[in-house]
Amino acid sequence: MQGIENLNYQPEITEISKMSMHHFNFSRNKLYWIWQTAGWTTFVLINLLIVSSIEQLSTNRIIRSLYFLVAAIILTHLFRELVKKRNWFEFPLKKITPRVLAASLILGILLFGTVYLGSFLTGILNHEEHTIVRMFMGVLNTTILSLLWILIYFSIHYLQNYKKTEIESLIWEAAVKDYELKTLKSQLNPHFMFNAMNSIRSLIEEDPHSAKIAVTKLSNILRYSLKMERVENVPLGEEIECVKDYLDLEKIRFEERLKYYLKIETESAKAEIPPMMIQTLVENGIKHGISKIPTGGQINIESKVDNSYLLIAIKSSGHLDDDVLKNSKGFGVANTKHRLNLLFGEKATFTLSNENENFVIAKLKIPIGEIIQ
Repeated sequence: MQGIENLNYQPEITEISKMSMHHFNFSRNKLYWIWQTAGWTTFVLINLLIVSSIEQLSTNRIIRSLYFLVAAIILTHLFRELVKKRNWFEFPLKKITPRVLAASLILGILLFGTVYLGSFLTGILNHEEHTIVRMFMGVLNTTILSLLWILIYFSIHYLQNYKKTEIESLIWEAAVKDYELKTLKSQLNPHFMFNAMNSIRSLIEEDPHSAKIAVTKLSNILRYSLKMERVENVPLGEEIECVKDYLDLEKIRFEERLKYYLKIETESAKAEIPPMMIQTLVENGIKHGISKIPTGGQINIESKVDNSYLLIAIKSSGHLDDDVLKNSKGFGVANTKHRLNLLFGEKATFTLSNENENFVIAKLKIPIGEIIQ
């Protein structure tokens, strides 16, 4: 079931990203029209205000300003659509510069021509504006305005695109982090359940009473395992209860060959750790150490809080070869380090080493209350 869940998780990430980007694009278009309308309207009002301070405003001047406002909004918007359709933003600066300059000139001519033609057809064009010089100055002004609009538009677009890329990056980073944590946690269950069921199966015929106790222990572990799927961290105290159930379950199977000792300081029991992390290390200590020793062995777990760090030491009977330590085989070292890195970054550490010829020790150092979001 967990395999199916994880396979379906990737499209779920994509849907989250698509929905977020759809909302982003909708907000961007809405913001564009607000600025497009407000920008040109403000320019026209300021222009009229300046003219009124020099001479009396005529009705013809106001009508021509309205022609200009409508023409500017429509023509620059059509230019925007052309830019998007032709993917101008994909071009390097060397190619886009001449296009911007040419577009500014064409927009300037169209803008002046539209206002001029509208004024001419409605009979509000002043006769003195028929001169070549006035027309040239008019085209120059509208070309400069068009160039200014294009520069502002491109600047805003690149800024928004940068923000969009940043948002996409954050969405994917969070989604991938969550996906990896789910995947890493799901890797723990099959191996763990296989060992637990084997323990119970071996007891059913030989010792029904012990089998009944084992089933109770297993139900506690299953309940904890189900909780693991919903949280990123659990109090160390809860994790230790699961570990005790697991060790008691294994102790029924190993009998006197397995001994364990727990020294959990009260303060450290409240600190949070990734679920099943201690249990996995304990399980591997039994599988790769104690189970291979004819006389059995023991597992010692100690924890304490020191300078806002949770310190955990898991010592188990056995000895690891140098190549096993180097390649992180068997003890889930890569898994443990990856989970710690995803949740705590470089602030958490995990080491595995031979304490001496008879014991392997795993040490965890986890910052308290500093989970990466």
